[in-house]
Amino acid sequence: MKSKSPFLLLLLFVYNVHAQNTASLVIQSKSDHTVSRHIYGHFSEHLGRCIYDGFWVAPGLDVPKKDRIRLDIVEALKKIKIPNLRWPGGCFADEYHWRDGIGPRDQRPKMVNTNWGGVTEDNSFGTHEFLDLCELLHCEPYVSANVGSGTVEEMAKWVEYLNFDGVSPQSTIRTQNGHPAPFKVSFWGVGNESWGCGGNMTPAFYADQYRRYATYARDYPGAPLKRIASGANSFDYNWTETVMKQVPVNDMWGLSLHYYTIMNGWNDKGSATSFDEKQYFATMKNCLLMDSLVTKHSAIMDKYDSRKKVALVVDEWGIWTNVEPGTNPGFLYQQNSLRDALIAGTTLNIFNNHSDRVRMAELAQTINVLQALILTNKEKMLLTPTYHVFDLYKVHQDAAYLPITLNSPAYKSGNEEIPAVNVSASRDSSGAVHISFVNLNPKEKITVSTSLDGVQWKGVTGQILTSAKFTDINTFEQPDKIHIVPFSGAKKQGDKLVVELPAESVVVLELK
Repeated sequence: MKSKSPFLLLLLFVYNVHAQNTASLVIQSKSDHTVSRHIYGHFSEHLGRCIYDGFWVAPGLDVPKKDRIRLDIVEALKKIKIPNLRWPGGCFADEYHWRDGIGPRDQRPKMVNTNWGGVTEDNSFGTHEFLDLCELLHCEPYVSANVGSGTVEEMAKWVEYLNFDGVSPQSTIRTQNGHPAPFKVSFWGVGNESWGCGGNMTPAFYADQYRRYATYARDYPGAPLKRIASGANSFDYNWTETVMKQVPVNDMWGLSLHYYTIMNGWNDKGSATSFDEKQYFATMKNCLLMDSLVTKHSAIMDKYDSRKKVALVVDEWGIWTNVEPGTNPGFLYQQNSLRDALIAGTTLNIFNNHSDRVRMAELAQTINVLQALILTNKEKMLLTPTYHVFDLYKVHQDAAYLPITLNSPAYKSGNEEIPAVNVSASRDSSGAVHISFVNLNPKEKITVSTSLDGVQWKGVTGQILTSAKFTDINTFEQPDKIHIVPFSGAKKQGDKLVVELPAESVVVLELK
């Protein structure tokens, strides 16, 4: 066989390199549903320094406050249009008894937080404080009720306390505690992780318990409930199958799903700040499993709910690493790198692309815990790279979902590979189209050629989040090392949009 000439080999090499760094994308203008703003929700548990020393600070701390609610944090979360906040847990929810957190604070009983560090909980942050916080944030509260160690009566009376507009024992106590008007809380979780810390139940037993608790969680006038059943842990498809089979579709608004991205395994979840490219790749591969999880759980739900009335609520997600050295292992305090921003952007793209079924999600957790948006150190506060992703992606909230078809080059590590690029798109009420891109390849820029089927546009602007290394972080000494800057790498070529995505970047474009 005649050997190929060196010139031909060079051409083949250049072609292959070019092909490896090129993606094609088609965005269609037809939309049949919106991307719910509630996909962009957050989670705040009585865990570590999320509530205490996060939202709720010591009276003497020299920061702007309303009561003891820290207002610089409130303003930061309002900027990203936080749509909902889940509370009080998490595992803590199923040992929390709401009556301990109402009334004069100096008379509230203390308790042991057995799940998270064995610390004493003084109950100074309770129902009224949480709802005051939600009012300041202009967001909807999402209350997780105690099914694990609580009673049907306890949940029923909490709903009455919050939602009944009339004369009753619970509304009278609410009035005595300073709030005559009902709070009208819609989102209610009926238990949390009932397969584990919420009671170690079987799915069949939980389904029966759900029906019992939900029966007595009443819809009061002007306050219909959106009841959310405790759903599966990651790959437990049998849990979803059983609950969907045993609970009538009309009896629940949503069914939850929990999945955390980890680098290695639960016994050694890896460092938040010190990892190599092989570990980075493994983390991103695990992050992308969210797409198949949502797809498979949704397919099971479709069998019993073809009209997609029940929302898939991913109310715990994010990267979980080992705690920062020298910190309380029960407080789950971890730093937040560029890698975590790429995980956030990728996961939100997955949710957007499944927004016909995924209509609510909550990142774990808001402040000082797991993949936090905000870190604090006494008076100091910083915004993490993940916060900036939510700032970029807020344009998708309640916008019309635009279907996409993406052909991405591979990002390879050894014998494994994952798609290098992921994307989602939407059109807002003004007609502007927003496209969010993530390039997971930490070394190579990728050119994306995009056809926009039926989309009329004249110009493009953009913003980008990136940094020199995927281990880069924001610190209290250098809080703005990673931040959003303008992006000029997109242009119109004929009727196509051509974008040059830098390595390890999150880019959001606006087309008008």
